[in-house]
Formats: sequence, C-alpha cells, structure tokens
Amino acid sequence: MEGDCLSCMKYLMFVFNFFVFLGGACLLGVGIWVLVDPTGFREIVATNPLLTTGAYVVLAMGGLLFLLGFLGCCGAVRENRCLLLFFFLFILIIFLVELSAAILAFIFREHLTREFFTKELTKHYQGDNDTDVFSATWNSVMITFGCCGVNGPEDFKLASVFRLLTLDTEEVPKACCRREPQTRDGVVLSREECQLGRNPFINKQGCYTVILNTFETYVYLAGAFAIGVLAIELFLMVFAMCLFRGIQ
Repeated sequence: MEGDCLSCMKYLMFVFNFFVFLGGACLLGVGIWVLVDPTGFREIVATNPLLTTGAYVVLAMGGLLFLLGFLGCCGAVRENRCLLLFFFLFILIIFLVELSAAILAFIFREHLTREFFTKELTKHYQGDNDTDVFSATWNSVMITFGCCGVNGPEDFKLASVFRLLTLDTEEVPKACCRREPQTRDGVVLSREECQLGRNPFINKQGCYTVILNTFETYVYLAGAFAIGVLAIELFLMVFAMCLFRGIQ
C-alpha cells in the first residue's frame, strides 16, 4: 500500500513538473526572442523601459520554471534523492521569498498611496530626460495609459525640478499631450494647444485613477492566484519530501 502511494506521488510530481518545464521553456523562448529578435521588435522594446524590464522578468521567470520543472521531473522519474532534495530546497527558497514579498507588501502598503506618488513625482520628475530612470518610467506610464501626473496636469505646477529644467516655459511635459495613436511612436496632436490645457489635446485624467481602474478587476484574481501558487508549492514540498524519505 505504501509503495502504491509513493508510486502515485511520483507520477503526479512528474506530470505537474512536466507542465512547469514546458511553461518555463515557452517563457524562456519568448524572453530570448524579444531581446534578440532581428526584425525590429527589439528596438520597440528598447525604447520603453517598462517593456525592457518586463522582457527580463519573463526571461528570469522562464529560466527559473525551466530549471524547477527539470529538477522535479528527473528527481521523480529517476527516484534520485539528491535531485529531490535540490528540488525541495529550491521550492522552499521560492516559497520563503514569495512569503517575504507578501509580508513586505502588506507592511509598506501605505507607500502606494496617492499622496506618496504625488510627493515623489513633484520631487524627482525631470521631464523629457530619458536618461533618468524615474522620469523615463513616468513618461512611459503617462503615454501608455493616456494620463497626466498622479492626480492630473496640476501636479506639475508643484514639480520643482521640472519647473527648474524647463525654466517655467512648459505647463506640462510632452508625455501628457494626446497622441495619435496613443503610443510612444504616436504623433502629438498639438504641443501648443496641449500647453494651454485645451481638450482634446491634453490628457487631463491622473494616472493613479486610470491605473487603479484598469487593474482593479485583476487584484482579487492576482490574490487568488498567489494563494493557489503558495498552496501548490506546499504540496510539492510535501510530495518531494515523502518521495525522498520513501526511496531506499
């Protein structure tokens, strides 16, 4: 009976980790293709810091899942205690990192308030200076979501660095102006009319509200998904340790 249970866990581990392995391979392939693609997609990604970061995150996740699936499959099929132990430790580290991230996110949740982002924007934003990571990220966010500042165009009246660099000649940065299409490569409808704050040449809605409305429906799904992942990782650790102890 004990042998049947171990055999069942062994094949369950193999099947699950095989899908993890395939998912990791797919993500790895997509990440590599985005970063080295010679047809021009690489240049599009390179112009957007958010997309560049996303590509590296996909690449890292793909590599991690690929290695995790490989260790799990080989450890289960070959009944190799060493591989199963590595697999267990690997998942334990990931589990602890995810748990730490969740705890830190809960502790520092007040740093995600409207007031915090407004304070940071007015203090550090430098306009069209794409060599500054903070400013380049904000420009990408405002262009991508078609918004302006945290609360609206009025935020830039208090942006001391932005005012200093533009010598008070600009009311809002170029990223706040409407484009056709609304992408980084889109054409600004009218920079002059935008500076005067006239519709439909300026995005008047703040990014905090726009992003909150965009992702609000996905927050609970993300939470449920995170809980599901943690539960699966717990089961995998239990399976791996049971197999480890059951293999003679």
